Amino acid sequence: MSNQESQKQEKIVSMFDDIAPTYDTANRVMSMGVDKSWRRKACDLAYEFYGKDSIDKIVDVACGTGDMMDFWRRRAEKASIKVDEIVGVDPSVGMVDVAREKYPKFSYHISKATEIPLQDTSADFLSITYGIRNVVEREEALKEFNRVLKKDGMVVILEFMKNENPSSLGKVRDFYMNKILPKVGGAISKNLEAYEYLPNSIGDFATVRQMQNELESAGFEMLYTKSFSMDISTLLIARKK
Repeated sequence: MSNQESQKQEKIVSMFDDIAPTYDTANRVMSMGVDKSWRRKACDLAYEFYGKDSIDKIVDVACGTGDMMDFWRRRAEKASIKVDEIVGVDPSVGMVDVAREKYPKFSYHISKATEIPLQDTSADFLSITYGIRNVVEREEALKEFNRVLKKDGMVVILEFMKNENPSSLGKVRDFYMNKILPKVGGAISKNLEAYEYLPNSIGDFATVRQMQNELESAGFEMLYTKSFSMDISTLLIARKK
């Protein structure tokens, strides 16, 4: 990683440290709770594709305040799937501190997505929800995901993707993301810059097709891709070859 990339990554982590105390409240208000349905869909489909009723380890990278980890747990219980361990990985101490308080039974590591402190082929699932666009060295991270996963293990990504050819509804989405969301998030967090970063980071991010290509280049086979709610959020599920 170049010095410029390192500084950019450090700035992103510092930003999340700053907004950690208000992060959950801002997310619920801005998404109007609809993100819960996206997370449920991601977990349910991934479990269905994997087709096993006993799982050793699920790793949630960029785990933030831990909500996706709890979705993995609750959806497994609903499907009568036994999960031995759920592990959260995030470089933001502030975010993980909130997660530990909310979900003390999970395991946590303060670490970047490119340096996951877990053994090779040790995880059945690896998820990253609304975090991959914040990883400066994305291709390196995808290779790291592949290293950590068992053969046939699943990588599950939920993300705000760049809208390459916006429809009329897509333009409505872009207006909300660019004009309204930053003001709402900024008012709740008292950090307008952090929530102005969100639409900017989406504009600088990959399209769905680019993300699929990057996953395939990193050694994954695409199983499922779908965008939800005026293409605001996209779910990608891939299997390690």
